[in-house]
Amino acid sequence: MRKSKCTVPALATFNGLWGIACQLAWIGAALTVAAASFAADTMHSRHHTPADGEKPPAPFVASSAKPFSGLMDDAMNVMNYGMSSAPMNGDPDHDFAAMMISHHQGAVDMAKAELLYGKNRVLRRLAQEIIVTQGSEITVMQLELKKRSSSHSENP
Repeated sequence: MRKSKCTVPALATFNGLWGIACQLAWIGAALTVAAASFAADTMHSRHHTPADGEKPPAPFVASSAKPFSGLMDDAMNVMNYGMSSAPMNGDPDHDFAAMMISHHQGAVDMAKAELLYGKNRVLRRLAQEIIVTQGSEITVMQLELKKRSSSHSENP
């Protein structure tokens, strides 16, 4: 019996359909790995740089001059831009803090819009808590990034 060219030891002795199935499995596995790698690279770059020529949005301003939906759009645009342009260096702690600062600021901005327009007592209280807690968490992350930056510059 002639052995197939399949390199999977358990299937190497099979010819015909089994050999084809083995080869298709290897091709499928290779395509899956390639697709996952492409998706990871795409996701990685998406979070690191805004689109070419994309201008930063105007800073968020909570004002009743805009409708609630406009404020929410503004908050999302500022947050998304901030997250996509956060400086990444591959260190999970750094990159987490760099992106989460903009994410938390987006939550604070949305909470301000809720306080301007919202009527529900429970949600207004939640918005107040978001402003306080996520505001302090932003400060913690900024301090940690500053500590990491100064410790890296002292120990190149």
